Amino acid sequence: QVQLVESGGGLVQSGGSLRLSCAASGGIFTIYHMGWYRQAPGEQREVVATITSGGTRNYADSVKGRFTISRDNAKRTLYLQMNSLKPEDTAVYYCNANIVAQIGPGRHWGQGTQVTVSS
Repeated sequence: QVQLVESGGGLVQSGGSLRLSCAASGGIFTIYHMGWYRQAPGEQREVVATITSGGTRNYADSVKGRFTISRDNAKRTLYLQMNSLKPEDTAVYYCNANIVAQIGPGRHWGQGTQVTVSS
């Protein structure tokens, strides 16, 4: 069974930094497109940043210059370095990946990790 497990969330003051990780496991053959999404209370889930298997990155305008997405293909782990955090970055952050595994191809989500930025 494919699993994505996020970690690294927490409470931080405005201007601070956090690094999120997302580890994939479970009969995986190949991981293609990966990304970080977030959902604030009462809001729809939105894309934060994505990265292809070749390393091409895209960012939401709201995080450009502050967040950096990266991946370690050997460790099957996705990262999000978040700097200069703002209160409006407060949300549950989810990782997402397109994976080919023993159970077949599919798009998978992690359980989410809470990020809270205090002013």
